[in-house]
Amino acid sequence: MINCPHCCSKHIVKNGSFGNGKPKFKCKTCGRQFVEKPKKQPILDGVKQLIDKLLLEKIPLAGIARVTGVSDRWLQGYVNDKYSKISQEINIKKRLPLDNPSR
Repeated sequence: MINCPHCCSKHIVKNGSFGNGKPKFKCKTCGRQFVEKPKKQPILDGVKQLIDKLLLEKIPLAGIARVTGVSDRWLQGYVNDKYSKISQEINIKKRLPLDNPSR
């Protein structure tokens, strides 16, 4: 019996197949679609932490993808998601007047 990888529910139905003939399944509980034995595995938290450190070192994305073994597409989405969570607000402080009146 197949369980949903997202919610572990057993309420699964077959939901078509890919072009290569691999069957797709859908969880009736959470609605997630998945394949039974995916070739791609989730990115581990340790790899994400390494990526975060490498981003701080200003290493190009292509280099980070090569070193960590993630795809360029996944890495670009990960970086876009990270930067979208950063505040875009700019705080400007007023400059104090100079004491020198000759200027």
